[in-house]
Amino acid sequence: MDEAVWSSWTFPLWPSIGLILTALIYLRGWRKIRQSRPLLFPVWRAACFLGGLLFIWIALASPLDTFDGLLLSAHMTQHLILMSVAPPLLLLGSPAVPLLRGLPRSLLREGLGPFFRTATLRRVFHGLTSPVFAWFAMNLAYLGWHIPRFYELALRSPGWHEVEHACFLGTSLLFWFPIIQPWPSSNRMSRWFMLPYLVGADVVNTAFSASLTFSGRVIYPSYEAVPKILGTTALSDQVAAGALMWVIGSIFYLVPVMVVTGQLLSPKSRRYAVSATPGKVEPEQPLDLLRWPVL
Repeated sequence: MDEAVWSSWTFPLWPSIGLILTALIYLRGWRKIRQSRPLLFPVWRAACFLGGLLFIWIALASPLDTFDGLLLSAHMTQHLILMSVAPPLLLLGSPAVPLLRGLPRSLLREGLGPFFRTATLRRVFHGLTSPVFAWFAMNLAYLGWHIPRFYELALRSPGWHEVEHACFLGTSLLFWFPIIQPWPSSNRMSRWFMLPYLVGADVVNTAFSASLTFSGRVIYPSYEAVPKILGTTALSDQVAAGALMWVIGSIFYLVPVMVVTGQLLSPKSRRYAVSATPGKVEPEQPLDLLRWPVL
C-alpha cells in the first residue's frame, strides 16, 4: 500500500511550471521591496506565499488527486486545501506588489502599466473583492460544484475537473481577501462585518457537511462503482468526508472569528508602516494597488 501511495505522486507539467514561475517572480519582487520596506515584508510573508503555492501543488500532484475518483474523503481534502489552506497563505504574503515588482520594468511600463491604470479595471477589482460579492461567489461555487450532477461531471471530465478547481481557488481568494486585507488594500467595510461574514460561511459549510454525514445514502453514485480501497464502503467514506469537512472546515472559519474578535475588543493602537528611511516609521496610509507608483 505504501508503494502504491508513493507511486501515485505525479508531476503536472504546466501547473508546476506556472507555480515555479510565480514563486520566482514573487521572490524577485519581494527582495526589491524589502530594500525600502523591510519591516512590511518580513521573511514570514514570503514563507506564507511560497507555502500557499506548495499546498496548491500538493493538491494537484499528490495521491489526493490520484484517489479523488475512488475516495470522496480524498477529494474533499483536496477541496479544503484549495479553498481554506492555500488562499489565506497566498494573501498573507501580500502578493500584489511583489508580483508586480518581480516583473521586468519594461513590461510594467509599456504593457501592464496602462492597463492597471484604467478606471474600469479599478472598478472591477473593487467589485470582485467587495465582501458581499466575495461571500456569495465562494459559497455558490462551493455548493454548486457539490450538486451531484456537476460533481459527477467533474469526476468524468478532466477538463471540467480543472475548471472546478480553478473556481474553488479563485472564489476563495476573493472570499479571504476582505478578511486578510493584504497590503496595500484598505478596509472598505467595518471589521465587525467580518464576524457574520465568517460565521455565515461556516453555517453553509456545516449544513452541507451534515447532509453528507447523515444522509444515510450515497449521494455521488460514481463512488459505488469504483473498487473499494482501505476497507471502506462508499457510504462510510462519505460519512468520513462529511465529518472531515465539518470539523476541519469549521476550524478554518471559527479561528479567524476569534482572531478578529480579539482585534476588535483590544485597545486600539496606531498602525505604522515603514518609510523609505531605514529605522523610521510613519503612519500607514490606505493605498490602492492600481494607483501605486510601482508602475
